[in-house]
Amino acid sequence: MGLRNLDLVALWNHPVPPLSPRIRLVLPVFLGSALFFLSFLILPASLAMILGGLMIAYYIPPSGKESLIPLGIVLGIPWWLMAFTLAYLDVITSLFMILNLDRAQRLPYLGPWISRSLASGREFMEQRPWLARWRVPGVAFFVMLPLQGTGGVGATIVGIMAGLSPAEIILAVGIGATVECLVFALGSELIIRLLETHTTLGIAVIAVIVLVVILYFIVSRYRRRQIPV
Repeated sequence: MGLRNLDLVALWNHPVPPLSPRIRLVLPVFLGSALFFLSFLILPASLAMILGGLMIAYYIPPSGKESLIPLGIVLGIPWWLMAFTLAYLDVITSLFMILNLDRAQRLPYLGPWISRSLASGREFMEQRPWLARWRVPGVAFFVMLPLQGTGGVGATIVGIMAGLSPAEIILAVGIGATVECLVFALGSELIIRLLETHTTLGIAVIAVIVLVVILYFIVSRYRRRQIPV
């Protein structure tokens, strides 16, 4: 059987929480919506609506933390709230995967993406056997990597392959996403302040970062093409 034909449910050796299928499907959506409505207590209505738009954009490729966190900060959302929001979204996305493994691979768009992630995830773990041995820290490290697919969905798949329990997967995703989001948020805040005080130096720093990111993605894409299917 090819790697892309592997069944995610077959790799899972933990029982599904005793909730009705409808609750399992709706609960993560409710938790995400709750954060959006709570943001109106913290932000002006206009900024809360912007935050809601960024939350939706996070699920539309190729958007990611590295682009949405700086954008949110520039638009006026506090850096700590942007960091918390995207880390929170990774956690509830992982929760959605855990609660709905039996149907996730049958969903449009998500199902084919899961199948591809199973293949690349196994290859990733074969190249890094320490990931499974480190368990929670290993999966948390995977989440911290600035690669598309290392968020809630990809980390849940890797956690299942590593034999983690649902609670351990949620913990690993929470730790990894929080650290990654704080790095992006604090880095973005510092660069914005640098632009305000030393514009030329700030532009130079941004140029170096963009160059590094471009080179990183070129190398990453080349390596992905080498993964057998």
